[in-house]
Amino acid sequence: MAVASIAVRSAVGAALSAVIAARAVRRRSLDVSGGAAGFAVMAIHLACGYRYGALLLAFFFTSSKVTKIGEDRKRRVEEDFKEGGQRNWIQVLANSAIATVLVILLAVMTGGQDQCLDSNDSKFITGIIGSIIGHYCCCNGDTWSSEIGVLSDEQPRLITTLKPVRKGTNGGVTLQGLLAATAGGLTIGLTFVAVGLITAECSFEVVLRQLLAIPISAAAGLLGSLIDSLLGATLQFSGYCSVRKKVVSKRGPTVTKISGMTILDNDAVNAVSVLLTAVITAYVCIFFF
Repeated sequence: MAVASIAVRSAVGAALSAVIAARAVRRRSLDVSGGAAGFAVMAIHLACGYRYGALLLAFFFTSSKVTKIGEDRKRRVEEDFKEGGQRNWIQVLANSAIATVLVILLAVMTGGQDQCLDSNDSKFITGIIGSIIGHYCCCNGDTWSSEIGVLSDEQPRLITTLKPVRKGTNGGVTLQGLLAATAGGLTIGLTFVAVGLITAECSFEVVLRQLLAIPISAAAGLLGSLIDSLLGATLQFSGYCSVRKKVVSKRGPTVTKISGMTILDNDAVNAVSVLLTAVITAYVCIFFF
């Protein structure tokens, strides 16, 4: 029965992922390489479990929408602005590789059967599920924070010193951006709980406790954004280019340093913040569930 269920999900996942990936490339949310990577990642998520496919899709669709808000203003601020976002395969994997490994591991351990967060049943499985939740809360929260925060009329402040910095500075935060990060995480939590009501079979008491995933997810979205900002302010270079009149991430003769060291690029910062948020959320879920 489990094998048949996985086979059906695999077929549905491949068909749905092909349609979504092709649409994303046409709408410039992904470039061709990003579309190919996105297809593979989506198909694997959906094959391993509809609920985890739903988390990925909630992240993808909502983050794509917020990326397109205020494109004219973002074009004047962002160093590597691309219409629609046009994320490539590296960016896709930076935001999904860890979760992909986790959903495969979870499917192997559970036989492809959806499980509730319940440490009394299995702390390890609860930890894995918590990690997946934390992963997408971080991804969604950070994207919402960046894309909505940059549109704020408030001047960003560097998270390490609270000094005002230019828009586009890595590690610069605004209240609007932090609230957006919280909302991004909340969206993932709501998706997890809502889909789980359909896909998972648990006792009434356990089902009620699943509601705790919603505030935990909101906090994870905020935490992921804060970790990303802290890493960006310290390990990622930001400087102001007097020629381009923009904040840039590479040193040069016309660039004045604002903050950070040239250790991590944006994709590496995303990957590290996702990993840390996933681990922290796993332990939080084991404790509360």
